[in-house]
Amino acid sequence: MISHKQCIVVRNDLKLSCGKLCAQVAHASLIAYLRAQSAYQDAWMSESGGNMTKIILVVESEERLLKVEKDACAHGISNFLVRDAGYTEVPPGTVTALGLGPAESKLMNKVTGKLCVYGCLQERA
Repeated sequence: MISHKQCIVVRNDLKLSCGKLCAQVAHASLIAYLRAQSAYQDAWMSESGGNMTKIILVVESEERLLKVEKDACAHGISNFLVRDAGYTEVPPGTVTALGLGPAESKLMNKVTGKLCVYGCLQERA
């Protein structure tokens, strides 16, 4: 069982190109990691031979993404909200992604457990 993971939540409503989406996920992952407690960083890096489990999840709106951010803060999960610079596909300041953790999987599931893995069209009820 995975005891620590990182989740990155992206907005599906923006319909970003694959390359743009990958860049936003990378920004979210890296800065959320840098903001995490060192104990979580170490556990995540060493678990399962250094696999550093990352789950990419999807929401359908900025409003929903901001709610996930609020829930993460309430649970003490490190996070980073990506606001795009606006050079390519979206206007400056557009909220595109949210990096969460790494943190304990049980704690992360309290915040992200009802979200769908990237590729799903709807959140689970």
